[in-house]
Amino acid sequence: MSSRDFEVLYKEARINLEPASQASIVRVRVAAQSAYSRSSTVSTALDDEKGYRARSLATASSIFYRKHHSSPRAFLWRVVENGTILSLRAADVCQQKKAADAPLILHLHFPSAIRASCVAFSDSKDHDALCVYVVDQSNLFYVITLRPEHFRKRSAIEGGLGDAYHTFSPPGFGFKHPHQLVVVNPDQMIVTMHDGGILKFDRNKSPDATTTTMWKETIYNVAGWGQSLRGLVPFQRNPTVRHEKIHMEYTASASTAITNMGHKQTSFLFTICLDHRMRVWDVRTGQILYTGDILNAKRDPQDVGKWVIDPSQINLIQIVENGEGQCLVTTFSPVGAGEFKFWKVKANNQGSIHVADCFPNAKLIPPSPSSLDVWTLADFAVAEQADGPELWSLWKNNTTYRVQKLQIHPRSTSPFADGWKSVHVENAVPAAQTSGPCDPIDSTEKWLSLIFFPGRFSKSTIETALAIYEKGLGTYKESTSRAGKNLAESICSVLGSTTTLDRTSAGALDYDQFRGTSETQWMRFWRLLLELDKQRGEALSLIYDPRDGMIWVACADCISAVRQCSDLDRNYYNLHSPEAQNEDVAALVSAGLNFLDTFSDSMIQQSEAALRAELYEESNDSDDKRIQNFYDKAGFWSQVVDEDCIPLVEALGQNFRIVTPRLYEDLFGMIHASSDANSQDLRQPFTAFGRKVVVRSVQETIELHWQILFSQLILLVQMEYDPDNEEDALHARFDIGSEYRRLVDALRRLEHLRWMAKTELSIPVSKADRSSSGPGTSSPTSRRGSEETYTQTVLEGGLGHLFGLPESNNLPLLDSITEVVLDLCSPNSSTMLRTALLQCWLLKQDRPDLALELDPFADQDAFSTYVQGRVFLSLKDYDTAALYFRKASIGLSIAMKHVERHSAGLLDDTEWNLLNSGLSSYYAHIVNLYDKQKAYSYVIEFARLSLQFLNTGSHEAGETKTEMLSRLFSASTTISHFEVAHSALLAMGDEAMQKAYLRKLIEKMCETGQNADLISLPFSGLQNKVDEILLEKCRATMDVINGVPYHQILYGWRISHNDYRGGAAILLDRLQKLRHMGEGDKVGIDDALDTEVTRQYLLLINALSCVPPKEAYILEDVPAEEVDDAVRYIKGSDDLENQLGDLVLKLESGEQQNHGVARGLGDEKSLVEKMQRFSARNSQDLPVRRFLTLPDLRKQYQQELDRIVAIQNNQFGFSADEDDFMDGGGM
Repeated sequence: MSSRDFEVLYKEARINLEPASQASIVRVRVAAQSAYSRSSTVSTALDDEKGYRARSLATASSIFYRKHHSSPRAFLWRVVENGTILSLRAADVCQQKKAADAPLILHLHFPSAIRASCVAFSDSKDHDALCVYVVDQSNLFYVITLRPEHFRKRSAIEGGLGDAYHTFSPPGFGFKHPHQLVVVNPDQMIVTMHDGGILKFDRNKSPDATTTTMWKETIYNVAGWGQSLRGLVPFQRNPTVRHEKIHMEYTASASTAITNMGHKQTSFLFTICLDHRMRVWDVRTGQILYTGDILNAKRDPQDVGKWVIDPSQINLIQIVENGEGQCLVTTFSPVGAGEFKFWKVKANNQGSIHVADCFPNAKLIPPSPSSLDVWTLADFAVAEQADGPELWSLWKNNTTYRVQKLQIHPRSTSPFADGWKSVHVENAVPAAQTSGPCDPIDSTEKWLSLIFFPGRFSKSTIETALAIYEKGLGTYKESTSRAGKNLAESICSVLGSTTTLDRTSAGALDYDQFRGTSETQWMRFWRLLLELDKQRGEALSLIYDPRDGMIWVACADCISAVRQCSDLDRNYYNLHSPEAQNEDVAALVSAGLNFLDTFSDSMIQQSEAALRAELYEESNDSDDKRIQNFYDKAGFWSQVVDEDCIPLVEALGQNFRIVTPRLYEDLFGMIHASSDANSQDLRQPFTAFGRKVVVRSVQETIELHWQILFSQLILLVQMEYDPDNEEDALHARFDIGSEYRRLVDALRRLEHLRWMAKTELSIPVSKADRSSSGPGTSSPTSRRGSEETYTQTVLEGGLGHLFGLPESNNLPLLDSITEVVLDLCSPNSSTMLRTALLQCWLLKQDRPDLALELDPFADQDAFSTYVQGRVFLSLKDYDTAALYFRKASIGLSIAMKHVERHSAGLLDDTEWNLLNSGLSSYYAHIVNLYDKQKAYSYVIEFARLSLQFLNTGSHEAGETKTEMLSRLFSASTTISHFEVAHSALLAMGDEAMQKAYLRKLIEKMCETGQNADLISLPFSGLQNKVDEILLEKCRATMDVINGVPYHQILYGWRISHNDYRGGAAILLDRLQKLRHMGEGDKVGIDDALDTEVTRQYLLLINALSCVPPKEAYILEDVPAEEVDDAVRYIKGSDDLENQLGDLVLKLESGEQQNHGVARGLGDEKSLVEKMQRFSARNSQDLPVRRFLTLPDLRKQYQQELDRIVAIQNNQFGFSADEDDFMDGGGM
């Protein structure tokens, strides 16, 4: 293609229209007769190119701007699904601060395909609503009223449109064919017909009006009724042109425009007809006020056929109102080479009009983008500026398009002498470098990152390409076969099946052959994707925003925003003809890029690998040492030949004499932000749609800046080491180290932004709505909202709230977007990329894996180090997390006056209060974090540190101590560190908490079989409580065979504390429960006398034998059947209370008289206390007890043995009742 050298002043940002969440799409069936019902459209298959075009690509698209209401103001409409669906969405770039965003996309499904040229909109001054007018192929007219809530709340539209729409079938459509629909105002519409006439519809505002009488029809014709009726008679028709199965007369309109020129009583309809004439209609009367050639040329009537316009040319006229009673009309003639004509039109309220050629002596024939290809001017727009009108043109060549602009100077003798300016359209295919040993990622990951780069391909494009690829392999199956796989996994599965790892002739695995075959398959799939994606970029219309000054190109499956070029953009895109003051900078940039172009893929990979060390690793080396290390690691010097350096000398002079510090200042001045666009208060924040424009623009700017600065880094190093003489080296003229650092720092920021711009994450819709939507925005989720996700880049999620128009910015929107983007990418940007905050946000979204990827960009301050610890903590790498937490301890424990509490919601106020409040509070916070992760060994470690640095004396310190001891005890108990738990227990000051935790510790140790450890622990001051807790457990235990052996544990505890009689008492309790369970009848296998009961008797006797004879007794509860006898015995005895009282008095008097025998009296007093407790027990309602001495136990043991022997010898005893029965039976 031989391109013309137009100066590039603008560039486009191609926006993917695929919704970030499927929950944003609302499908509505617009029924002709019945009420609302949900759409049940059968989806078109995406397994071939035809189905892909039918379902995913629009046949018509544009943007409608409302005049009277601004929230939302812009609506992007598209006709998809073979013309059966009209897709509508808000397309505002900016919004008011308190205005709610409109995230929903409405898909209005019609029963018949709609006419793309018969879709129109209007905006009522009295009602905040969007009126939609549609005529379908069955000539049915639809009028739909949509409120802003329909684009904000799913609940407002899910219930149906209700009375918000109505349909009617105009009688005039019965014998005429509609071609174009124009809306004059919400109460008046005009449809141009195939025969040159127009059909006007006026709303009947009568309250009695029905659907059929709501609109009044009026037909107007070019040549009156007679001529019109003759056209219906066979063989009497006027000359026609066939278009879509309809014969259209030459007087029929191809393109229309409406204006009232500020008059309230009438409007004027301008039509460009097929006969190459412009006609102006008075809408009020239906009269034609003007007829003339659109080029103001005189033509031979016999040559009418040479000037006929194709009916598909529907964009041939634009009107710009210049005040009341006048306007500027621009027409385009597509005949021949094509020519524009400008008309000054004046009209009054009575219907008279005057049309004059603005430039009768000048012709404007727009040049095509290239001279060798066939280009068609598909659309144009006119923008009124202070210097005069701007003419924007859209050229098409198949699926390729170009946009150009011409500034017109109406007061000049050469109004078109300014020259056409061009818009850079990004059609370059991303380079797919071959895999090499220096690649930081695997080959598959490289291809997947290239394919799934945000905004590059739509999901439907990738799915279609994969289906076509599978069909080519003969392995295509229905989509159900990919159940459970995401799209990336499906691609890897299909492409991986085409490659096998074979062996070489020597028997070794042939990795080179495997890598080469795999690269070939990926490249084939990549080319298939590119071919399908080209269709998405087919331009459909050019749109100008009259308020914000934006230019848009609506395409089949995307939309492009045109914005102003930055200084570096203009320099880069116009390297062939730079401005005079930038010639040296252009030479430097061009030399660097051309030199880098000589590098092979392996050289570039090795150079980038060397650069990564500079970007990510801290270095204390001098600048000269760093440059030398980079030069050695990059190693490109070994492959650069003299022929590669000759162009450098030609461009930069001998010994690179034009390279100076001033030249680098000029270069960096082009990428520095001219204003603090992102550091000021926002006058109008960007909408979600506007943020997509910014993100896409940032992605393109990052790649361009990276390409230029990386080439400059390579060039700088090459120039330093290229001269043979030391005197000719660059460092002999200026400090190249400072320039090297500036380049590395700029590349480091770009690399950070590049990661943010290419990394996507899926967030539950509810979270995305809370984090990124403006105030008042309702969640777009449906009842399935919990299952839906919202996909966005880290750049939009982390910095999207900074995107908008600042208070001091009054530039047009296309300039403002460039300022926002440039400020973000500039090395001196006012937007700080705080890695710690980004990591906090990613942790909040439960994506620690992505937060870890930001580790190379992390700062070294205390909070950043702490956040690094949080990242590893979320990844379950507790050792590394502990290392970072300890490293950040000093910095986050020192009290500070002003602490910025920004953590993207990761830390709440309670957690912030623990930071910068001393080491104890800091470590207490770390304990809480590990406790949530159930990493109990680290809870123990940091709880000890918190207690170690505790500053006692304050109330807060007491609370911290209590909490840390509690956490320490719970953690150590959980992981069976009972010594630590014991130490924490003894340190507790709260008696109630201590007792509760003591019970928990005992239960845990008993349940885990740590009986010996329990007995060995000292429990200083808590021994009686331990005994009480174990005794409660013993009493509550009925099954003493199974479960926790509390009786044996308590026995061991008491024996270890020399309480033999207490041990015997608990053994007696177990003995009784064994007998109650019938364990005495379960004789042993080897020894019949060896039972659980007999063994328990032996233990009991042995324990009681260790007690002095005088104290060798225990108490047992008296069985119920023996209670009455025991009570009679007690009541028949002497008054025990009186006797004990007398004994106490005697002991007290004896103690006063005999001080030397106090020790002997002490033993007697101890006995008296025990007897008193026994007496007090009898006074309470407690079970009756009796003494059991050692002889009694031996006697019971012998009786148990005798009973077992008798049973073994079949000697059964009987009760008295049983003996009487036996005696009666023998009589």
